[in-house]
Amino acid sequence: MRMTTRRAVCSCGRYSSRSARRISSNGVEPLSAVLAALEAGRGFELICLDIMMPQMDGQEVLSRIIEMEQCAGIAAEDRAKIMMTTALGDRRNLNEAGEHECDAYLVKPIDKGKILGKIHAFGIASP
Repeated sequence: MRMTTRRAVCSCGRYSSRSARRISSNGVEPLSAVLAALEAGRGFELICLDIMMPQMDGQEVLSRIIEMEQCAGIAAEDRAKIMMTTALGDRRNLNEAGEHECDAYLVKPIDKGKILGKIHAFGIASP
């Protein structure tokens, strides 16, 4: 299975078929979802972002999510794991994602084994 969509996927709760998930079609929607989750005291466990999304790119979304979690007083070890999934494998984008504290950076096409391996490395139970 290969992932090729330009979307953001946010998952809270344990990673399973019953996890609360939000799929966003642009870069603005994940910010609203993260804010609502933080206000409810239920931050996301995993967030996957594409860099090339309409309205706001994934790099900006990543930066804002980290800022929102910091403002909410969430310790670095408790914040959402953020994985960038993108067709852009250039050093500039990779470095920018790292500067914004991205937890993983996967270049498309991404096979299921790679993404599940990262999720497992984060300590998130897989389905």
